[in-house]
Amino acid sequence: MKGTAPIFMLSLWALACNNPEYTPKPTAYNRIEFPSKKYKHFVSQSPYTFDFPVYANMYPDSTDSSQPNWYNLTFPTFNARLHISYYPITTRKEFDILMEDSRKLAYKHTVKATGIDEGIINLPEKEVYGVFYTIEGNTASAAQFYLTDSNKNYLRGALYFNEAPKIDSVLPVINFLRKDLDQMIKTFHWKN
Repeated sequence: MKGTAPIFMLSLWALACNNPEYTPKPTAYNRIEFPSKKYKHFVSQSPYTFDFPVYANMYPDSTDSSQPNWYNLTFPTFNARLHISYYPITTRKEFDILMEDSRKLAYKHTVKATGIDEGIINLPEKEVYGVFYTIEGNTASAAQFYLTDSNKNYLRGALYFNEAPKIDSVLPVINFLRKDLDQMIKTFHWKN
């Protein structure tokens, strides 16, 4: 009897480990289906216009602090939102304050960011100038920018996701949406 107990235990252990019904799986993310890139023109009474994706929704900002010509461009499929803020410029001091505020708001993410890249926007034929901030890492905002004619108009955009940032899962979406932001900037025009 003493010799059969270890053999019985070893056999029981071998059978338990060979159960085909349980196999641990690594954590995975859902597959993301990206829509085709198609754009439509933003038409409103605002002093600016641009093209935006057909799979996004544009609506006026309705928060308590919103001002005229502020909009939200939502991407429901990706649970993301581009906040668009417009400011008329009346003095050079206002312009300088707005530019510094945009820089501060972008660099506010340095606590979690692995890098922030500044790209210059220079479209003199349209009088569109600005800076595009690419923010890398597990940050609340993946991209921010401002556009101006350096004279009368100033617009700021900030892309946010409505969930906790996990760069591994949202990086393909960020790259996809950055192309939409590029298209928006390339087609951007001041009306006045």
